[in-house]
Formats: sequence, structure tokens, C-alpha cells
Amino acid sequence: MQYRTDLAVEVDALLAEARQQAQGYIKKQSQIDEDISVTEIKITTEEGERTFGKPRGTYTTLEVEGVLEEKNDIIMRAARALAAELKKLIKFDYFLKVLVVGLGNEKVTPDSLGPHTVDKVKITSHLFKIFECDGDWEMANVSGFNPSVTGVTGMETAELIERAVSLVKPDVVIAVDSLAAKDMSRMSTTIQVCDTGIAPGAGMGNNRKEINEAGLGCRVIAIGVPTVIDSRTLLMEAAEEIKDWDVEEYIRQKELDMIVTSTDIDQIIKNFSEIIANAINITLHPGIYS
Repeated sequence: MQYRTDLAVEVDALLAEARQQAQGYIKKQSQIDEDISVTEIKITTEEGERTFGKPRGTYTTLEVEGVLEEKNDIIMRAARALAAELKKLIKFDYFLKVLVVGLGNEKVTPDSLGPHTVDKVKITSHLFKIFECDGDWEMANVSGFNPSVTGVTGMETAELIERAVSLVKPDVVIAVDSLAAKDMSRMSTTIQVCDTGIAPGAGMGNNRKEINEAGLGCRVIAIGVPTVIDSRTLLMEAAEEIKDWDVEEYIRQKELDMIVTSTDIDQIIKNFSEIIANAINITLHPGIYS
């Protein structure tokens, strides 16, 4: 059965369950504290790309327990852990210029992670213009952009971002978006970071033109949180123990093509947008958020 997921760590788990001897990737795991663990998967070869169905690069997954319950300062602990991973991919320097893009539709809650995150990021590019500075040791030159979605604007999201990049001329684009997962529990526990770019709308089943270094001419770091599950995935998982079901045929006949989210999605978006925005601020503005 084919499960739909945007998470490299879930693809790795499926490979392990199938007992396949996958080659072409390196996996490292570490425990930050009792509530936060990190899994890093580096896809290094064409074989690894075929195995995961993803381009070669680094995919880092943070698994955070207690976010919905806001356990023991977990929001800031998770933000610091995520910032530590971002700092491996984005090296701060005096001239650093970054564009933070919030992908998704702010009016659709499961798809609003990106816009809500950008709203909480400290934007500084106007200050550099006012004071005619070319750089700063305490904060990066940061611009923010929420391009919405093609169904709202009538314009291709990737093309809007290309225009924004041509204006800002950033060293790095950070793109934040909603993702799809296989496991419902990941909606309230998981953050994925990768350096290979992203396809807007992937989490909502509406893949658009990819946003990556080849298209923008600068590095693209993607940060995502799973906020939806394909209904077909839920049915397939539920039917795994019922051998008599032809689940895929049942899905085709009933046309069960729906996206499912959690009843706690409002709180998930609020808390994870805060975690990601805080992590971005810590990474890009070390003199302010040290």
C-alpha cells in the first residue's frame, strides 16, 4: 500500500517495517531532553533519492512531546532546539540577508502555519534602509512575505516568490508550510527542516511549482509541520489488520479523496507557529534573542 507523507522520518519508518536494505542515506538520532528528540536523515545518492522519493539533502525532524499541554516551558525549549538545527544550515554573519516566506492560506486553519509564523518573525529590512546600514552584528536583514495561494490570488505562488527574491536579493529563503503525515499523532509533535526546498500546498494535496535553489538562485530552507492526513491513509492503516478488505478498490469506488485534520488544529497552529518564529528569531537575530 502507498502511504502519503511529506515526512522523511516516516518514509524511513516504512522502509524499516518492510525490512528493506535501503542504501544512499545516513541516519542519526539524538535526545535533547526528556521531551525533545532529533532525527537527521541525509540523502546522499541517486539510490537514496529513489528510496525516499525526495531530492538529496538534509532532512531534520524534531519530535516534541507536550506542545498542546504547554508542558514545562516546552514552547521555548522546542524553539531553542529548532534554532540549534537551523544554525547548522544558516550561518550568521554581518551581511546576512534573509527572506522568510509564509506559504499557505491564512483563511484555512490547517494551511495557515506559514502566514501565522511570518507574522511573529521580527522583520528588520526597513531598519537597514532607514539607517542606511549594509549589515549588523546583532541582527540579520530580514524581510517577510505571505504570498497566499493561487486559488486566492490567481497567480502562481512560486512566481510571486521569485519576484520578491529579485527585489530583496536574499542569501537565504526560509519557507514555512503545512505538511501531510501518515500518523495522526505527528500533528502535535513534529517539525521537519530540510535544505532542498518545498512544493507549496503539498500538505493540502495541491502541489504547485517547487520553490528551491534552482528556481530562486539562492539557498532555500524549508520548515514544515504536519497538519493534515489524507483520508485514504487513515483507511489503509485501519484496514491493515483486516486481510479481506481490498482497501484501494474501496477508496476508488467511494471516491474518498479528503484531507483530515485534528480537532486541536487551532492550538497546533498557534503553538507551532510560535516555536518556529522564535527559532527563526534566535537564529537570525543573535544580539536580540541571545
